[in-house]
Amino acid sequence: MTIDRRTILQAGAGALALGLAPQGAFAQAEAFRIGALNPVTGAGSPYGSGMAAMILAAVEEVNAAGGAGGRQLQVFADDTQTNPQSAVLAAKKLIEVNKVNAILGTWSSGVSLAVIPLVNDANILLMHTSGAPALSVPPANAKGYGYRFQATNDRFGRAFAEIAVKEGYKRPATMAFNNASGIGNTQGFKKAWEAKGNQVVAEVVYEPNQPSYRAELQRVMAARPDVIVMGSFLPDTTIILREAFQTGANVKWIIPGWAANPQLVSALGNEPTEGIISVDSVSNEQAASFARYDEAYRRKMSQPGASNVYAAMTYDMVIALALAIEAAGPGAGTAQINAKIREVSNPGGEKVFTFADGKAALKAGRKINYEGASSVLDFDEFGDVTPDFGVFFITKGKLDRRYVVKI
Repeated sequence: MTIDRRTILQAGAGALALGLAPQGAFAQAEAFRIGALNPVTGAGSPYGSGMAAMILAAVEEVNAAGGAGGRQLQVFADDTQTNPQSAVLAAKKLIEVNKVNAILGTWSSGVSLAVIPLVNDANILLMHTSGAPALSVPPANAKGYGYRFQATNDRFGRAFAEIAVKEGYKRPATMAFNNASGIGNTQGFKKAWEAKGNQVVAEVVYEPNQPSYRAELQRVMAARPDVIVMGSFLPDTTIILREAFQTGANVKWIIPGWAANPQLVSALGNEPTEGIISVDSVSNEQAASFARYDEAYRRKMSQPGASNVYAAMTYDMVIALALAIEAAGPGAGTAQINAKIREVSNPGGEKVFTFADGKAALKAGRKINYEGASSVLDFDEFGDVTPDFGVFFITKGKLDRRYVVKI
């Protein structure tokens, strides 16, 4: 099942909902309503359809196992358009019209930062894949209802610094998209790089939606860097790399994986992208939960699960949330469910890799530790996890993973 913009629009007030006719025990309990708010269009579109599809796949899995806490899960889907203003409108509809109990799958930091005040006001949960450190702490996460399934931008920056050292770079510069995510990535790198006794030779923050970034490139290149570390998205990265290639810039690149991906190669071709280092979090590929996710992703999207790490995260959002609902018991509200999320996901209990196994263990009175498809899923005091980072070199148009960095 592919979720595209047309499907989202047709959903209206909830045509993507699952289980609209409860049977048996479900008839006695109101469904737990999930808002799937994903970047189906815009800069996040290479990932958004798969993210939405995996929310649905995981909900199907939970409902097939009898639901969670005596409740059926029901999904209402909408598109953030990778745009904070559009995301706010969509979130308001999900909260006020669809009466969702949680919103899952916001992608960019700008979107999540715009949406989280709404979920705080509504006393519901937000599970996201955004990197901005501000999402961990008050005022954004004042109620502790926000959970991050991706690494923070600070952790990405630390990974970039480790890679720069390993690859022998001495004179890095940075270029950042002017938002929380872009600046967070490059500031995280600068902090980690300077902690090693090094210096960044140039820093440029650029505005979005420009037809050209030649002026910004000239400012960076004037410092004679040997590598440019990016905090960027796909559209702006495409323009910047095209212009760098056209001007004959002799420099290497370290770029986040959501911007240096197969779509970038398709847009620019092999020669301008040769040798780029693409860095992204990598899934928990040896876990049984990943194998189950991978099977679902291949079935729904006709691609390997490893091609969309964010879809693994949204799959985990549903499973972890459902296990928390199960642990909280029938009729539990947000506060009670929230209190169980770390309890079912963090170390100290029996490792489980599926909702059904976790539910059975909980019913038997045992503590559990859900090991996710996207990471081991151990939430810290801020609701953040720490995935590993894959280091991919673009070689002849293909992304070749050379090694993994652990932070």
